[in-house]
Amino acid sequence: MTESTQILLASRPEGRPTPENFRTETAPVPAPKEGEVLLKIRYLSLDPYMRGRMSAAKSYAAPVEVGAVMEGGTVAEVVESLDPNFASGDMVLSYSGWQTHAVAKAAHLRKLDPEKVPVTTAVGVLGMPGFTAYAGLLTLGKPKEGETVVVAAATGPVGSAVGQIAKIKGARAVGIAGGPEKCRALTEDFGFDAAIDHRSESFAEDLKAACPDGIDVYFENVGGPVFEAVRPLLNFYARVPVCGLVSQYNATGPFEGPDKLPGLMRDILTKSLTIRGFIQTEFKDQMPDFVKEMGSWVADGRIRYKEDIVEGLDRAPDAFIGLLEGKNFGKLIVKVA
Repeated sequence: MTESTQILLASRPEGRPTPENFRTETAPVPAPKEGEVLLKIRYLSLDPYMRGRMSAAKSYAAPVEVGAVMEGGTVAEVVESLDPNFASGDMVLSYSGWQTHAVAKAAHLRKLDPEKVPVTTAVGVLGMPGFTAYAGLLTLGKPKEGETVVVAAATGPVGSAVGQIAKIKGARAVGIAGGPEKCRALTEDFGFDAAIDHRSESFAEDLKAACPDGIDVYFENVGGPVFEAVRPLLNFYARVPVCGLVSQYNATGPFEGPDKLPGLMRDILTKSLTIRGFIQTEFKDQMPDFVKEMGSWVADGRIRYKEDIVEGLDRAPDAFIGLLEGKNFGKLIVKVA
């Protein structure tokens, strides 16, 4: 094993990413040194945050450099180990990016047990997306029994977990998704109390009907017109954890339309709203509680999950572009090998 197939950032996108923003190359795989392991990537996680990494704009994390391997979480198999804690054949969670092979420091890896749960859950419901839902909802949303929790992008790995955790805490869960199939899954598969199709012409009216007592917690993943429909329904002291704004990730230049900030600021003041953006790494001290609680909820069926797996590293760019347009259904994962 001497070469790795890699997908690099070829250029920074202007607006919507295109296949031309990516380039596939092969590169020599370095031999592992003491304390390192050689990995064969089995699964690659595709997530909306990667769009921000493609941009040079200032953000909470450094951008991927043009010509560098695209970043991403991975599930990998240890091929060769120069660390006593790992052996050939071990399955691990790594951050090796869009490539078929990598060398990683053993200290940066987490060993996985395929006998307990499918290894793909390490990049989904029991990984970063699940933890984002857990920490963001419980720490910032603080749902109480009988309250109404609304979440956008509700069939995604974060949104579906948010609604189900809200149900566990005794709240009422309302999910927003695109299309009748996804809405059906929210109520029938994930146990939401109501599902609203944001593509419907009557979306705002449907959402209001599904939330007769208003909205106490809105977990924001989308922004844009979805938030505009949510905003009038926010109750006094409502909490809005802001996890993502996927509707805006491809935007360039000033946003079109009237300035809605004054109205939002008025609502924040007059309704005593709490709107708080967050990055899941802020709450890393909660990881042990997450692993214990979420693991038990998945094991006993109170938390269900859906994965959307595409075959082949070469399909990663198109799959990622589709992710930003809502074409996936569930946690998007590339089966690399």
